[in-house]
Amino acid sequence: MKSIPVDQLQNKTSAGLQIKVFRPGDTHRSETETAHRDDHYIFFLLTNGTGTSKVDLQDIVLTAGQLYYILPSQVHYRIKTDRAEGWFLAVDTALIPAELRDVFEGRLNLQAPCRLTDYELKQYSNLLELLHNEFIERQDDKFYLPIIHTLVQSFLAMAASTYNHLESAENKHTRSAELVRQFKNLLVANVRTIKSPAAYASKLNVSPGYLNEAIKNVTGSTVSYWIQQEIFSEARRLLYHSDADVKQIAYELGYSDYAYFIRFFRKASGLSPLKFRLLNRK
Repeated sequence: MKSIPVDQLQNKTSAGLQIKVFRPGDTHRSETETAHRDDHYIFFLLTNGTGTSKVDLQDIVLTAGQLYYILPSQVHYRIKTDRAEGWFLAVDTALIPAELRDVFEGRLNLQAPCRLTDYELKQYSNLLELLHNEFIERQDDKFYLPIIHTLVQSFLAMAASTYNHLESAENKHTRSAELVRQFKNLLVANVRTIKSPAAYASKLNVSPGYLNEAIKNVTGSTVSYWIQQEIFSEARRLLYHSDADVKQIAYELGYSDYAYFIRFFRKASGLSPLKFRLLNRK
C-alpha cells in the first residue's frame, strides 16, 4: 500500500535543525515535492512577497510580515513563493520544550498565519539572521551545537509567545484552556485506538462531564465532536494522499467494521469515502 511519506530531518542534518533563506524566484528545495508529513516542526517567516501551501487539505496563504508553522502530524505540500523573501526553519521535536509544544500543538483547529508587529518582525529577522550566520560559519567550532541550539530556543520561545497571545485573554490561563491543550495532545496521539470521551477524561484525571464542559466552554464544541473531527481529518488525508482502499483505511483508523466507517464518513462529509476521493483528486 502506498503510504504518506515522512520527510526525516536526520537525513539532511545531524544538528537538529536547518535554516534557509527565501529569495525572490526561489521554490523552496528543503522539502519533497509531493504531499508528505515531517518528523519535525517547520516554521516560515515572510518578510516580503507571498507564499502558498496546502496543509491538511486547506489552502494557506502567507503574506509579508507573517509567521507560520507546520506540525509533524500535518500533511502538506512544499511551500511555493512568488517574489518572496524570508526564512525557513526546520527543528527537531527533541529541541522543543514541552511547555512550548503545548502552545504549538494545543489547538483543536488548524493554526493560522500570525501577523507580526513591525517591532516583532524586526526582532525575529535579526534573530534568524544571527542563527543563520552561526549555523553556517561555526560548523567547526567546539561549541557549535550549544550556540545554535541556544539561538533556536530563543526563536521557539518568541514564536510560542506570539501564538500564545492569539488566545483570548479570558481563556489564556484558565484550567479549561490547559485541559484543551492536554486533550488535543492525547487526541492526536491516541485517536486511532481510543474514541471514547470517557477514556480521554480518565487519562486526564477528570470526569467526562467536566472535560466536556471545559472543552465546550473554550471551543464551542463537545469532546465527541473533536474526536470525530480528528478521525475525519485523518481519513481525508489517507483518502487523498494514499492509494489504500477504504477497508484498509478503516482498519488503520481502528474500525474493524468498515461499513460503519463508511457511514461515519458519509455523515461527516455528505459523501462516501470513494466519492470524496474521486471528487478531490480531479
